[in-house]
Amino acid sequence: MPTLFATAVALVFAGFATAGPACATDAPIAFPGVSPPGIAAAAWTLVDVTSGQTLAASNADERRDPASLTKLMTAYLVFGALRAKTILPSQMVNVAQLAWKAEGSRMFIEPRRSVTVDELLRGMIVQSGNDASIALAELVGGSEEAFAAKMNAEAARLGMTNTRFTNATGLSNPQHYSTAADMAKLGASLIRDYPEFYPLYALKEFRY
Repeated sequence: MPTLFATAVALVFAGFATAGPACATDAPIAFPGVSPPGIAAAAWTLVDVTSGQTLAASNADERRDPASLTKLMTAYLVFGALRAKTILPSQMVNVAQLAWKAEGSRMFIEPRRSVTVDELLRGMIVQSGNDASIALAELVGGSEEAFAAKMNAEAARLGMTNTRFTNATGLSNPQHYSTAADMAKLGASLIRDYPEFYPLYALKEFRY
């Protein structure tokens, strides 16, 4: 596991970026004669996961639309359910109409055709599938609305004080927001708490 989660690349969605997630909210380190890198994002943060020290940041506490970074929390809750064995990787999931009709990016699951939890995870993480995210949210939470309540409870537990979720996908909603600093906390928590699932984020492609 690298000390810096994203030394070479930042996760960037809709002008919102977080690179190198961690749990600290310390002020950035001052390196004499060294300027922070130029990043084409409205808000971002770079931190050392091992020490929790913020290395550089810009507008890290500004509330913005997290877009598909929302799926980090969706995955966090699904990983928890898998570890608790309330769901299984091989478990077959029946696709509901709500998931099938999801807007935005999809893995193209079909109604009346079962798909495994493992396939849905890959569809959500690799393809950023909104349909897969909703299907997993309904499986774990009973409904996407109930799952969003779980997301907010977990965000509060992790100290994400400037975050509120209304859905499992990241589709825009005025009441759906986060900050680069909060997403850094979430990313670090995901790496720390569920290392067995972290390799999924190294996958470059998934064909369904």
